[in-house]
Amino acid sequence: MTGKILVVGSINMDLVVRSPHLPRPGETTLGSGFGTYPGGKGANQAVAAARLGAPVAMIGRVGPDAFGNAMQASLSADGVDISGVACDPEAPTGVALITVDDHAENTIVVASGANMRLSPEDVEANEALFEGASLLVMQLEIPLDTIQRAVGLARRHGLRVILNPAPAKSLAVELLEGVDVLIPNEGELLYLMGEKSLGAAMDKARQRGIRALVVTLGEQGALLVDEAGETRVPAYAVTAVDTTAAGDAFVGALAVALAEGKPAGEAARWANAAAAISVTRVGAQPSLPTRAEVEAFLSERMAH
Repeated sequence: MTGKILVVGSINMDLVVRSPHLPRPGETTLGSGFGTYPGGKGANQAVAAARLGAPVAMIGRVGPDAFGNAMQASLSADGVDISGVACDPEAPTGVALITVDDHAENTIVVASGANMRLSPEDVEANEALFEGASLLVMQLEIPLDTIQRAVGLARRHGLRVILNPAPAKSLAVELLEGVDVLIPNEGELLYLMGEKSLGAAMDKARQRGIRALVVTLGEQGALLVDEAGETRVPAYAVTAVDTTAAGDAFVGALAVALAEGKPAGEAARWANAAAAISVTRVGAQPSLPTRAEVEAFLSERMAH
């Protein structure tokens, strides 16, 4: 039985244009397609976990606009409890402007809107959602004082805390001390630890008392560092068409696996499978796989 997962985080509408290559400063390129897709790291991770069968609740903010209405409807449609999602009367729903090139690489500019008005008081007002939850999942597209308050409530209610420190920001030692599982990519970990090499950054993370570190390395898979030592978890080879939300698929899947009591190494392999499926599809939330798809993918790989 999966424990309930609570996500405190961002909700954006993604405006995605495909381009032959990522434009240089001052350059105009002719794109080949445009779409609007539900996104935001918080909402993506909530939907990723819900599609994999976990009960999920979300605390966040949207604006009083069409994007906000659409985001609430899409979260609900995926089974996410949105009782903690507020409509901000004074700020628009967050948007992300995303360019995806022919090699599936992307550039993203986020206008945070209502996400940056998600307050510690919003978290306190939804303390009931912490009761009975087993895991808290967060990212850095909302204010840091809100994240800190959520960590405090998680501690009070006995939740394990997963933090995906994206986009990269400097974090207080007290905040990191409250994190059970830190899931950065390589660049985010180097920035967070102020180091030039991955090895030095991982050493510093251990010294800072981070109990479990999962570094996502794209095509190289993931590196897991915990009390059992260091384990490299290889990626699955697939043909990528859009890497948007691959990291969110990984975080959501890892949270579900840990909530189900899977050991960290197995959880990371499961998360790699979810991420691999997601990069074969266009868009953020539309690319996130169901549990049946992840299990079919894994059984097929094991058969070969």
